[in-house]
Amino acid sequence: MARPRPRRRSSPGIGWPGYLGIALFLIAVCCGAALAYFALFTERPPTLAQESLCPVDGPRGLTVVLIDTSDDLPDPTRREVLGLLDEIATTLPPYYKLDIRVLDVAGSRSRSLFAKCNPGDGTGLSEWTNNISVARQRWIESFRKPAQQAIDNGVSPARATSSPIMGAIQDIAIGEFAGSARQNIGKTLYIISDMIESTKDYSQYPRSGDLSYQRFKQSPAYRRYWTELHDATIFVRLVSRQVNGKPVVDDRQLMQFWQEWISDNHGRVGGLKRLQGA
Repeated sequence: MARPRPRRRSSPGIGWPGYLGIALFLIAVCCGAALAYFALFTERPPTLAQESLCPVDGPRGLTVVLIDTSDDLPDPTRREVLGLLDEIATTLPPYYKLDIRVLDVAGSRSRSLFAKCNPGDGTGLSEWTNNISVARQRWIESFRKPAQQAIDNGVSPARATSSPIMGAIQDIAIGEFAGSARQNIGKTLYIISDMIESTKDYSQYPRSGDLSYQRFKQSPAYRRYWTELHDATIFVRLVSRQVNGKPVVDDRQLMQFWQEWISDNHGRVGGLKRLQGA
């Protein structure tokens, strides 16, 4: 008679402590994988220069605003200009440079009141790899507030007997648009002015009676102020000047002149618009 085989003892289960340990291990692995993903594939903010707040390898784009302060701005015009400048400052993309300038009449150039890059206000940054509140505070203190101060100072009038608009644009083009590092970035210039050029070489005031581009090309100013705009986009915001209720010059002819001037100097006409008030 065969003997019955002894029964094997079943192995005890791992129990809930074992399952808990496995779950914790898997969570740790997933967290580590997520951190590694963010470290490898999330774009990190560029290193910024301390003074300019621009990336050390240069700004990603450039916006220059030239304000003609050679005469007073009517109150409605001033309010519209302030709104425009505020919009430009607050909507500037991260790592783009904003340069706010006014006419330097004596030197036929421009003078910078503020020139910094937007360091970013924290929008779009990952909470895993960045301190968003610190980025927001830096944007306010280092960019937004100084830009607002420059805007307030920029619309203050400084009366002058001449208006070298072309000289100021030429100065900006040489200082900001030239160079190989600037050729592959977007370049924009806003000009807030009555756009009435007035220098000893060429004047558009009524005594000439001729706003044609042909007359300008025959003047000494044509060669003196020829400017390489490097494909920059130019926006003109026209301040309308009137005497006794009549325009100082024909705005349509003036706009046509500046369209030709911008194209002749290798720029792009982004838009020419008359501001409110006169």
